[in-house]
Amino acid sequence: MTTTGPLRDPANRVSPKAIRLWLLTAAVVVVTLPFLVAEPFVRYAVHRWELSGDVVYARSGYLTREWVFVPVSRIQTVDKGQGWFERMLGLATLEIRTASHAGSSTIKGLDFQVAARLAEQLAHRAEELRDDAT
Repeated sequence: MTTTGPLRDPANRVSPKAIRLWLLTAAVVVVTLPFLVAEPFVRYAVHRWELSGDVVYARSGYLTREWVFVPVSRIQTVDKGQGWFERMLGLATLEIRTASHAGSSTIKGLDFQVAARLAEQLAHRAEELRDDAT
């Protein structure tokens, strides 16, 4: 059936319980919004890294903290990667892998050029240490 007149409101309402659902959803947003806004700033304050002598030291976390020490002599691979947001912002993620998963580390949020230099430094230093051990 077609009408040529103005549209009228539909006849049926949703359940009155929907009001509670929408209030709960809004409350969750209101409660979590400050955390969502603060989280990047807290992560920036916490996330750090350093190449000190023959050890890569990294700290990360938001609600919990993780400290990782990776001896350069144990490094097997160093991978640099970029998601499309990272590429758009000129950032990269460095993955430092050892034979043991527990000794591996990921450093996110590095400037692309810094990640490239660090990956090269770690690869060369790990090779030098392996050559010295033979």
